[in-house]
Amino acid sequence: MARSPCDLRLLLLAAAAAFIYIQVRLFATQSHYADRLAEAERSENQCTSQLKSLIDQVSMQQEKIVALEEIKVRQDEERAHLRILIKDLEKRSVQKLLDKNVVPVAAVVIMACNRPDYLERTVESILKYQTSVASKFPLFISQDGANGAVKNKALEYKQITYMQHVDLEPVQTERPGELTAYYKIAKHYKWALDNLFIKHNFARVIILEDDMEIAPDFFDYFEAAAKLLDNDKTIMAVSSWNDNGQKQFVNDPKALYRSDFFPGLGWMLTKSTWIELSPKWPKAYWDDWVRLKEVHGHRQFIRPEICRTYNFGKHGSSLGQFFEQYLEPIKLNDVHIDWNSEDLSYLGEDKFSTKFGKEVASATPLRGSDAVLKAHNMAEDVRIQYDDQEGFEQIARQFGIFEEWKDGIPRTAYKGVVVFRYNSSQRRIFLVSPDSLRQLGV
Repeated sequence: MARSPCDLRLLLLAAAAAFIYIQVRLFATQSHYADRLAEAERSENQCTSQLKSLIDQVSMQQEKIVALEEIKVRQDEERAHLRILIKDLEKRSVQKLLDKNVVPVAAVVIMACNRPDYLERTVESILKYQTSVASKFPLFISQDGANGAVKNKALEYKQITYMQHVDLEPVQTERPGELTAYYKIAKHYKWALDNLFIKHNFARVIILEDDMEIAPDFFDYFEAAAKLLDNDKTIMAVSSWNDNGQKQFVNDPKALYRSDFFPGLGWMLTKSTWIELSPKWPKAYWDDWVRLKEVHGHRQFIRPEICRTYNFGKHGSSLGQFFEQYLEPIKLNDVHIDWNSEDLSYLGEDKFSTKFGKEVASATPLRGSDAVLKAHNMAEDVRIQYDDQEGFEQIARQFGIFEEWKDGIPRTAYKGVVVFRYNSSQRRIFLVSPDSLRQLGV
């Protein structure tokens, strides 16, 4: 059946409406994608700009790295040149200090760090007596670290060779809470002694610290002691210090003793001993390490009755430990002894053991809980036996001497015997272990 013209017009209108709708939708879609395309182009342009900026920054950093590498190379070359200059200056300085006609007895090194006022006091005390024997005892200052005031103070003394130990590596302690200072000190000691014994080839070295004053006969004492070190291999080192050297416990400026306990605080050792110790030197607490029996073996140390050094260092790495009780009252010898005319053969191991054994055996034995009280009322030498460390500490506390032990040895002891004077008199108090007399051959 034929469609009417009206139906055809309706179909055309519907088709036209559909076409227009489709066109509108297409236009809207095209506009949306155009906007997204424009946004994408803007993002791309921004990324391109950022990438270019990054490339420029990388290029600049690369140029800086190249420049820094060139600076490092120049600095390395300058450091190498400076090291050569320093070695040459040290060599010339040492050569200037040494008299070609005099063989040095020992190099003297002052170990310093960050106390310029202490260093000055120490140096002035040393120079008072060292100047006349400078060729026998060339003087060094070894500084640990880069404290400018200490370095400037050290360089003021043209007659002293300056050495500097700078270690920038972080300190790793073996136990939590330990003071890093003890690790730094041990490392500094090894460096300084390696330099003096190996680099400069000294036969002996005397080690002082930057908080010490010396006695008038300090250098004579060590010159005479050098012969003992050379001739008696049972002596590991010679010290100028007595731990029980407080005024009330000393009397005789000529008295010297052998000791199984390393005193430190102003001491001398030989190159052969250092060659033995250097490879196994500890990371920290070097002085307590030397006191171990496994380190010193059957060797002893020489110490005086009256100290030839005085330690005024209330402030330092040990934080003033024991200063007021034990260090401040120390008596520094003020009598000049001509040690080179003294016969020191009695300090040989056999002679000393025999002589000392007789002195201990001849002292009046005191027993009982009131032995210390009895000792105060005696007019002659006395000996009091302690049974163990606790017993020793109780007796030592009553007299006021050092109570401390290290590796089973009381401070200053020889064969378990600790000897000191009573109230600055000639009377001696001997504290003896149960085995002391047997060890002394009595």
